[in-house]
Amino acid sequence: MSRTGLWDSHAHLDDDWFDEDREELIAQLKLDLEGVVNPGCDGASSAKAVALAEQNDFIYAAVGYHPENLKDIPANYLDQLAAWAVHPKVVAIGEIGLDYYWKENEPKEVQKKIFLEQVDLAKQFDLPIIIHDRDAHGDMLEIFQKEVTGVQAVFHCFAGSLEMAKELAKRGYYFGFGGTSTYKNANKVREVMKYIPKDLLLFETDSPYLSPVPFRGKRNNPGYVEYTAKNAVEVLGMDFAELAEITAANTKRLFKKIK
Repeated sequence: MSRTGLWDSHAHLDDDWFDEDREELIAQLKLDLEGVVNPGCDGASSAKAVALAEQNDFIYAAVGYHPENLKDIPANYLDQLAAWAVHPKVVAIGEIGLDYYWKENEPKEVQKKIFLEQVDLAKQFDLPIIIHDRDAHGDMLEIFQKEVTGVQAVFHCFAGSLEMAKELAKRGYYFGFGGTSTYKNANKVREVMKYIPKDLLLFETDSPYLSPVPFRGKRNNPGYVEYTAKNAVEVLGMDFAELAEITAANTKRLFKKIK
């Protein structure tokens, strides 16, 4: 049992921001956390995520192409992901989804096509998917209402409306909450956190991004998931140890290859 009993269900330990102190940080995380899920965002980062999972028993990988990284995507990218999908430490396809915030991203229809191709791959290998949804809530909800079946999902760093959350929760999808849930102006995020069933709640950091209060503006790391959990304890009026146990169980239920 780790010091906190918590999982970080979404962290990018492969990111260049960790190059100078990755080994030291991982040694500390092994004491503080039950585990970390590290999603890839393209071929190179997915390969790094798998390597980190191979080297550290408490780190697991996901593989996929993020919507910001679809330019010049290899023609055989699905074969590449399929080869990783059978790896015992690869627990999901992700981070995948839609991002309409950055205008330089590929057109919406291209994003949707590649997203759905990766969803289909996840179904083939009976893996869940890790969803990135930025400024695309309407299209994302419509896709899940009309086109996505037979695959489990977590909506990473959920930022949609309560109405969207209700529709997704009805279908049994999971919700990831990270540093943004601690921000003063994030009342909508906390409203969703209060509403959803506790068995659909995951904690995450999205390290090295989106650090929680009191580290906002600084590099995030998976250890800071403790601050998100402490904030959730206040929001939900729950005991820390109980919430850690619930969210750890949720993480292992969603990512069922975790031993």
